[in-house]
Amino acid sequence: MATAPDPAPHVALDASGWVGTVSDIGRRHHRNEDAVAIYAEPVPGSFAAMVVCDGVSTSTDSHLASQAAVGAAIQVLAAAFTDDNIEDGTDDDGTDAWLGVAERALAQSVLAADEAASEVADPDDPTPPSCTFAGALICDGFVIGGNVGDSRVYWLPDSDPAGAAQLGADDSMATELALRGVPIAQAEASPNAHAITRWLGRESPDMLTPRAAHLAASEPGWVVVCSDGLWNYCSAAADQWDLLQRTRAMAGESPVAIAEGLVAFANSQGGADNISVALARVIPAD
Repeated sequence: MATAPDPAPHVALDASGWVGTVSDIGRRHHRNEDAVAIYAEPVPGSFAAMVVCDGVSTSTDSHLASQAAVGAAIQVLAAAFTDDNIEDGTDDDGTDAWLGVAERALAQSVLAADEAASEVADPDDPTPPSCTFAGALICDGFVIGGNVGDSRVYWLPDSDPAGAAQLGADDSMATELALRGVPIAQAEASPNAHAITRWLGRESPDMLTPRAAHLAASEPGWVVVCSDGLWNYCSAAADQWDLLQRTRAMAGESPVAIAEGLVAFANSQGGADNISVALARVIPAD
């Protein structure tokens, strides 16, 4: 298991060679308020968990909330799949059993992260530390991803950009506008687009069930978990797919090297926010 223990300007972590993450301060902020955590079993594609939390800049010391949240969440997610969690009597391919465990683990990880983020707050602070959450679980070709806030999870298959998808949905004013019929590009360009409607921390909303989606991979691909410091410059899933392919062509197949390339892209576009990316290689089940 690997976590970022402090808000270093730049952090790169590897887990078992097939999962990696990079968190970077960007070009305009004085502190990295993002935090990342990853976990992976030794066998590539077998089991992994990833979490990215982005500190809410309008709250006090939001980096403390992010750090506490990723640490609590990764502990829950890493322990999700034990032998006695999967019961008999499910589909032959294990989908029902896997999905039930994964959904519970993701929901529990959010609650654990929220509690941890709340505990770092000064009781007298009128703007206590808070953060967003995005997390993913990968297990033998099955993938689930979800979020609270506007950090994101993407599924990016190797061969077909039409299959690229965001797993979950932003808790933001941009999403609210899109639901009212505003074109997504226009919604994301609106003045209040990045105002989030849910977050973690002492003053978080009561309803924290993550917005989540799942899939069974039919081909190899990548799961990318990132803060808005990356996707601000490349929002649509198909555009993320294209960026990933271009980055792989330059960086190779190392997850950390790819993550470094994605961070470098965001910085080349202005680096207006902290940038965090975690990614895992997904191999379909036999």
